[in-house]
Amino acid sequence: MLQVAEFSKELIASAEIHAAMHRRSIPGQIEYWALIGRSAEENPDLPPSFISNTLLAKSEAEAGDVEEYTFG
Repeated sequence: MLQVAEFSKELIASAEIHAAMHRRSIPGQIEYWALIGRSAEENPDLPPSFISNTLLAKSEAEAGDVEEYTFG
């Protein structure tokens, strides 16, 4: 469902820079930040970098970019 939201010029400018770096749209970048923020609030004991890397690993697995790991 599409919703209209207003954001500060500073947030939009920052999102534009990060979106270009990660090849995301500006709304996509803001959604990504919201996902990280929500996950951080739900898991306050985990550092944001761990959350980000975990979400990346999940996306890679969903895309089939995985290798079998043998312990030992």
